[in-house]
Amino acid sequence: MAAPSAPRPPRPRKEPQPLVIPRSAAEEQRLRLERLMRNPQTELFPVAGSSAGAGSGEFHVYRHLRRREYQRQDFMDAMAEKQRLDEEFQKKLERNKMIAEEQTAKRRRKRQKLKEKKLQAKKNKLEQKKQEKEPGQSQEQGSSEDDEEDSKEEEEKEDDAEEPSFVMGRG
Repeated sequence: MAAPSAPRPPRPRKEPQPLVIPRSAAEEQRLRLERLMRNPQTELFPVAGSSAGAGSGEFHVYRHLRRREYQRQDFMDAMAEKQRLDEEFQKKLERNKMIAEEQTAKRRRKRQKLKEKKLQAKKNKLEQKKQEKEPGQSQEQGSSEDDEEDSKEEEEKEDDAEEPSFVMGRG
């Protein structure tokens, strides 16, 4: 008696196909072509020379098969090229978006810096005026003026929030 062999690996399951009964030869040919074109990566027909043991009547069949195979390969090449161009375009868009964000952030920092500089200059000016008017003023009154300045700053910040943070049309 023979030794038991190793179990076979399971077969890959195919998707169930709807049963279609062709009514004519043209419909049968169309169904076969659709089935073959579902997976265009495999070579459909062995493209052989026109004198490969065929009669003179088979040459036209060979010519049509060859033309169809070349069309299929051209289609696959065109699809691959389109996909490559799409990927390049997406990368370019992403790169441009990053550059625009960096420029926007840089301009935002610059605006913020100028704004802080103006506020600091304003505070310094107010302090100088205060010191010139009453050098012996108590700290309590000074703190109330600081509160007024803080409320003015908050109002300015609220006003700034309403203004657009960018200008259209500048490059």
